[in-house]
Amino acid sequence: MDIDHILAHHLLDRRIAYLFNIGPIPIYLTDHVVMMLIASFLLIAFTLYALKSKSGLGMKSASVFEMAIVYIRDEIVRPNLGVRGDKYLPYFLTLFFFILLCNLMGLVPYGKTATSNIAVTGAMALATFILINISGISEQGLGHYLKSFIHEGLPWPLVPIMFLLEVLGLFTKAFALCIRLFANMIAGHIAILVLICLIFLFQNLWIAPASIIAAVAVSLLEVFICFLHAYVFTLLTALFVGMAVNPQH
Repeated sequence: MDIDHILAHHLLDRRIAYLFNIGPIPIYLTDHVVMMLIASFLLIAFTLYALKSKSGLGMKSASVFEMAIVYIRDEIVRPNLGVRGDKYLPYFLTLFFFILLCNLMGLVPYGKTATSNIAVTGAMALATFILINISGISEQGLGHYLKSFIHEGLPWPLVPIMFLLEVLGLFTKAFALCIRLFANMIAGHIAILVLICLIFLFQNLWIAPASIIAAVAVSLLEVFICFLHAYVFTLLTALFVGMAVNPQH
């Protein structure tokens, strides 16, 4: 068993082809980029299919899709942003379903989990960081948005310190989103690989079935984790945007 090959396949991104340069930076088509393109295509295709279908399986798919949309709107977006959050709903829906598909595709044979790449989670965290600031400025105005960083009744010597801490907090929120999703997605794969490797390391009749059962259990848990962390990422994004839009919230 080639451990290096297995680890590289499941945990690392692989360059497929060179595409172009942006200045001095070369851009490549990689496995994770392909996975994200497939996830985007599936999401668009399923959405169009659910919208156009009037009966049968398509109608059932549309009903499930609608239930998920209503749940995200009523349990995630509106509690954190209020009714004004409806205009941001397309972003939250895209975020949830895209993360969910990328997570689940890592469990498919020969698939890879794009969200186990810190560059991917970092890009989504950056998009959230931009949305937090744009929504805060557009809803409050630049002056009131900056003023919301300073709490009322704060002694004036502490004002610059607290302002700096609040600004740093914006970056900390995005960083936490990035690391949480990345770490949880890659941890599941590492756990499964470790359990499988135990079979070849010990080569014991009792270790093999125990390792396989444990690996299957972790794989089933991974399915739950895929849904959980798509939900958590979307929920925290809504919470952070809500704090920018409604500073008293």
